[in-house]
Amino acid sequence: MEEKKVLLSVKDLEVKFRVRGRILTAIRGISLDIYEHESIAIVGESGSGKSVFTKTFAGMLDSNGFISNGSIVFSDEELTDTVVKLTPAIKTLLAQTERRLNQYAKLEPGAATYRRLLELEAEKKAKMTLSDEEDQAFADKIKDLNFQKTELFNQKQTLDRGSDKEKIKKLSEEIDALEKQVKTVEAEKAARVKQHKQSALSDTAWQKKYNDEKTALKARYQKETSAEISEETKARNLILAKEVVLSVGRYNYLRRIQAANKLTMALKKAMQMGVDLSNEDQLNNVFDDVAFRVQYLDETPEKLHGTCIINLANIRYPKDWLQIRGRRIATVFQDPMTSLNPIITIGKQITSVIMKHQNCTEADARVKALELMYKVGIPNPEKRFDDYPFQYSGGMRQRIVIAIALSCQPKILICDEPTTALDVTIQAQILRLLKSLQADLGFTTVFITHDLGVVANVADRVAVLYAGEMVELGTVEEVFYDPRHPYTWALLSSLPQLAQRNTELYSITGTPPSLYNKIVGDPFAPRNPYCLKIDTLEAPPMFKVTDTHYAKTWLLDPRAGKVEKPEIIHDIHEKLISAFNI
Repeated sequence: MEEKKVLLSVKDLEVKFRVRGRILTAIRGISLDIYEHESIAIVGESGSGKSVFTKTFAGMLDSNGFISNGSIVFSDEELTDTVVKLTPAIKTLLAQTERRLNQYAKLEPGAATYRRLLELEAEKKAKMTLSDEEDQAFADKIKDLNFQKTELFNQKQTLDRGSDKEKIKKLSEEIDALEKQVKTVEAEKAARVKQHKQSALSDTAWQKKYNDEKTALKARYQKETSAEISEETKARNLILAKEVVLSVGRYNYLRRIQAANKLTMALKKAMQMGVDLSNEDQLNNVFDDVAFRVQYLDETPEKLHGTCIINLANIRYPKDWLQIRGRRIATVFQDPMTSLNPIITIGKQITSVIMKHQNCTEADARVKALELMYKVGIPNPEKRFDDYPFQYSGGMRQRIVIAIALSCQPKILICDEPTTALDVTIQAQILRLLKSLQADLGFTTVFITHDLGVVANVADRVAVLYAGEMVELGTVEEVFYDPRHPYTWALLSSLPQLAQRNTELYSITGTPPSLYNKIVGDPFAPRNPYCLKIDTLEAPPMFKVTDTHYAKTWLLDPRAGKVEKPEIIHDIHEKLISAFNI
């Protein structure tokens, strides 16, 4: 099989949102590799996480959203290649960083002793106050009660003080009762802390043991961290100092100094804890909390040269998104009027993007804009250049949005249901346009859609999402003709084109699970007519069907009985070809 280049590698991604004092988990542990020049479709019901998943690629999450776990590594040679000139200021920063790292490296031999000191302090805290688990349990209980209070208060605010007096009185009593419960829990926590402390103070044997061990550990740590470091460690620290300088070299002066200090302190903490800095993954993790790690490659007397590992899940410098969003990863949204400014001419909107990202004159930008308008099928682009968006039809506006998205020749084009707001005949034109542009310009296309007709026409591969999880992944032929997950069966069965005359359209019963709660077992289990007992108890792993086909269902476990897919999607090949004009 031909080896494909991975353009975007998503690993164990989790995305959460803070909503009215609660945490909603929208994406739950998705891992997916997206290849160069392919078309991949992300499908699922509304609320399955399709748009949220792709918004993480371009840093477009809402302000209350955040990535809580995982990585999104973007492989782009132009962005990863990094050069920093060795100016006097950079040389000074390099020397200071190297000197500090050599000093901190003395802490490495005492890492085991230092970890034991931390454990000892944690044991003391658990004995004198509360363990982390107990403290968290109390915090969760209080948080839940406060949330219930807030919900009741909001409900109370919607009632009419004249006609809903009884309801208001009842809600006020419930709010007061919850307030009393909060105070009771807080009093219980304080009593538990007092009890722990009194018990520890009266345990003289434990206190003596604690003091003796702590004294011995401190003496040992002092001895272990007093020796000089080896020449090999000094050489490693010089490389680390160069990587620190390479990683912060693109920042302005003040931010560069701040980030270099943070990275140096992060490396100090890693040395103190005994992190293996020769391990690439562990070293990347040390850098990720502050800046992309730029691996040192070589140097000349004038500059340092390295290569950057771009983890889009850990961008800390907002200006980094200017190099990625639009320029390397672009998006076409569902409604073109949400992307276009109604009081600025079409030509001006295209040229402003070109000038911002390609550093060219307005005259050059106009030439490029006209060429793009021609490519996306705008008739007489010279005459339509100075028109406003309201003077274009819906299909033509979407073509302009595509032209703007492609103006900087991105590596990835995200199409977020780009045809939903358009007439059926125009939808087909836009899909043909996207396919021809992809063949011409060689970008990767990520389609977000619930329209399986779009999938059948444009996708090479399909990822099926449900409740923020990827439940099936395969080539378009595998997912359409040999689906393995019951949710995929249900989606295909819902196609109106498969319905027979005088029969009811199939619909999936029930609703998706609440994303506020922890999901136990298979999230699709309550709606799954083929549900097994284990589906309600334990989440299934991702089973391998072929080298390109995976599905997350216990039905693929060798111990499960054989279950046939629904009759309606047996032999659907000819129906799909006829229905979608593939």
